[in-house]
Amino acid sequence: MIKRTLFFGNPAYLHYKDEQLVITLPEGSMVPEKERNITIPIEDVGVIVIEHPQITLTHLLLSALLENNVAVITCDSQHMPSGLLLPLEGNTTQQERFRHQINASEPLRKQLWQQTVRQKILNQAAVLKQQGGKTENMRYWADQVKSGDTENHEGRAAAYYWGELFDSSIDFRRDREGFAPNNLLNYGYAILRATIARSLVASGMLPTFGIHHHNRYNAYCLADDMMEPYRPYVDQLVLEIIDGTEIPEELTIVHKKKLLQIPVLDVMINDRRSPLMLATQQTAASLAKCFQGELRKVEFPEMN
Repeated sequence: MIKRTLFFGNPAYLHYKDEQLVITLPEGSMVPEKERNITIPIEDVGVIVIEHPQITLTHLLLSALLENNVAVITCDSQHMPSGLLLPLEGNTTQQERFRHQINASEPLRKQLWQQTVRQKILNQAAVLKQQGGKTENMRYWADQVKSGDTENHEGRAAAYYWGELFDSSIDFRRDREGFAPNNLLNYGYAILRATIARSLVASGMLPTFGIHHHNRYNAYCLADDMMEPYRPYVDQLVLEIIDGTEIPEELTIVHKKKLLQIPVLDVMINDRRSPLMLATQQTAASLAKCFQGELRKVEFPEMN
């Protein structure tokens, strides 16, 4: 089942009743009084983005959201995603899966990272190809990725990719704090990261304990690892947003609405078309089986 992504950018009171998320809009809103109470089944929700500072949530609602493995994203004063809330328990065999994940050998983690980097580069190449760019070197680098990517082909590919992805007049540099369209990319990656982290928790894994990323201050290292092959889907969407228009310095509700579609983007995984959110669940489930010794390859989406 495809879960809904909800965005709250105006004042509201959110609470829980009869397994429903109840949205109550304040007096003075432009909505007629009889339409100020909206209900949505909790089981239909996958991701919630809380942006406006005048939004109140009850503790009972937060508990219900977490029990249903809903990823709750909070935004800062600049309206950019800054926090992520996930359940502590997301799978009935969680303790066993934690143990397999933590005890994974170094060679296994390096092999998994090799697969991750290779698919990321191939998907980046697919985006460049759609833009009319040259991709022979990208595909060569993908084929040359070794266990653990010891020669940093990911970095080589990234440098070329970002230099070719946008129009040369932009002189783009990928930097979280850089100029637009970094703002679009940052917002999109935050939605993607939450979607990946949600799937990892549902599959009984620790999103903190990565196979490659290991920043001691990063609570979602494994999510950052597994989202790498999915990033090009966000890049592709950003290209569509700015196609033929002026690159926005400030994100509008229109831009955010389009970026919130990321969980339902069509992707190809195992030769089948699937919404991205369901694909991340396949990726997470296959990773868990790799840790358990039941599979040797993670299932990632493949762009054409």
